[in-house]
Amino acid sequence: MTLRSAPQIDLSRPPKVQAWDPDPALLEKWTPGLRADPGRESVTGSRTISILDVIGADGLTGEGVTARRIAAALRAITADEITVDLNSPGGDFFEGVAIYNLLRADPRRVTVRILGLAASAASVIAMAGDEVRIGRAGFLMVHNAWVVAIGNRHDMAAAAETMIPFDAAMAEVYAAKAHVDPAQAGAWMDAETWFTGPQAIEAGLADDFLTADVVETESHHGNGRRALRRIDTLLARQNIPRSERRALLAELRGTQDAAAPVTPRADDDWTALARSLIQTLT
Repeated sequence: MTLRSAPQIDLSRPPKVQAWDPDPALLEKWTPGLRADPGRESVTGSRTISILDVIGADGLTGEGVTARRIAAALRAITADEITVDLNSPGGDFFEGVAIYNLLRADPRRVTVRILGLAASAASVIAMAGDEVRIGRAGFLMVHNAWVVAIGNRHDMAAAAETMIPFDAAMAEVYAAKAHVDPAQAGAWMDAETWFTGPQAIEAGLADDFLTADVVETESHHGNGRRALRRIDTLLARQNIPRSERRALLAELRGTQDAAAPVTPRADDDWTALARSLIQTLT
């Protein structure tokens, strides 16, 4: 990017800290089917990068947006400007930082378009844009890094200390975009602040609104995946190990896929099955 100097985040994943999956509450507020309308959008797809999923590799679905994928997309684009379409509940903080740094370091002009939700790690990615545009009904959410630490109480204390510079680095990024003191950005993060489209612009975290006709919704997109992640969260609360949860969910999904062809109706059938299991677990 060339128009402004966004701070680089020079941090790597601590050895005993693992980024957690997105907060289930964020998944509930996320509409995964939002995307730019190809029939009305003026930006050609050859210069557009779509970040429309959880940040980081998704062990449940085999999908997710990784820094490796974004790096490959940047190499493939030959245009002198890049558009990033963003609709994500966040995910792996460290993967989000890597994507932010990739976009920040690119010498071309970067325009970020928040189609629906840019939460958690996705909001960090949004700050890499020379220009950030958001839907009037869109949301941007900032909070402190959310992680899982592994080990004894000393490891937990060390992990908490380790995360302090991560939160400070995020505060610097938000502050640089909004032209506020890092302490103000830190207060937003401490409060887990949700900004509507107008509020994001007023706060300085976005520059302008999307045009009214940019966004479309795929009615069946993502319903099954969102239900799958909710089931995983509920199973985790039952103290079922991650490896066993993955095996169980893969078996459940495989059984349903074998019973019906892959169609929007089949996705509805899977979603109904997942919701039935969710009701049983709760």
